[in-house]
Amino acid sequence: MNTLFSRVYALDSGLHTGKENMETDRRLMASFLDGRFQRRYGGDSCLWRFYGWSPHAITVGYNQDISALDSAKCSAAGIDIVRRPTGGRAVFHAEEFTYSFFTESAEHNATLYRVVHEVIQHALEGLGIHAEFCRSTLSRSQGEASSSSVSCFTASAKYELQVDGRKLVGSAQRRSRNVLLQHGSLPLSPRHKQLGAFVSLPDSGVLHDGIGEEMERKTTSLEEILGYLPQYEQLAVLMKSAAGHTEGVETVELHADDLTDIY
Repeated sequence: MNTLFSRVYALDSGLHTGKENMETDRRLMASFLDGRFQRRYGGDSCLWRFYGWSPHAITVGYNQDISALDSAKCSAAGIDIVRRPTGGRAVFHAEEFTYSFFTESAEHNATLYRVVHEVIQHALEGLGIHAEFCRSTLSRSQGEASSSSVSCFTASAKYELQVDGRKLVGSAQRRSRNVLLQHGSLPLSPRHKQLGAFVSLPDSGVLHDGIGEEMERKTTSLEEILGYLPQYEQLAVLMKSAAGHTEGVETVELHADDLTDIY
């Protein structure tokens, strides 16, 4: 087994607002950048954070035009809009299990992307789901707005996970020096496919239909695969176990109180 980390930590943050979730990710990344986390927990370590969203939220990529979303409609539906510190496109975080992964490493982004998804792949085996890697590279839309230029889940990147040809996990990265933040979404239910209802662009009715059709064709959720809605807590247990198993070590669980002086 080729391992990258001798110490694996996990933090289950539970449900928070979109702003709180993204701010926590930024602070944890800052703690890796200035070395606070490594001084406490070791330079050969990585950290997984698991969380959900209350209320539901739509996040947009670091450089994405936020005007693509109808803020009034989102507000009326009680849905937060927040910018992610990572790239990529919009994601509707409704009923989902979300992860963040942090490490300081000289490994290539693609290597770490694969390692992260191997952990998720192993966790899904605990549900009886055999997810496979996408083999294609990410196709980027040019010019006029399209469903793939708005939604993260209608485009796939190499090493992302799919089941029966439909994308199950959407992830994005940000690297600063040798510190990597990767986070991603694992939909528990099909509600992530409702993103198009909150798009506000010219011909948005057509675009809405296009997003809905593409999401239905290209993406899936755990409920659709399993026939029931799995619980967030069940995924957290499976992910903690898989994170350590993949590296051949035991995952050490951290709590918010353990990190009060770090982030």
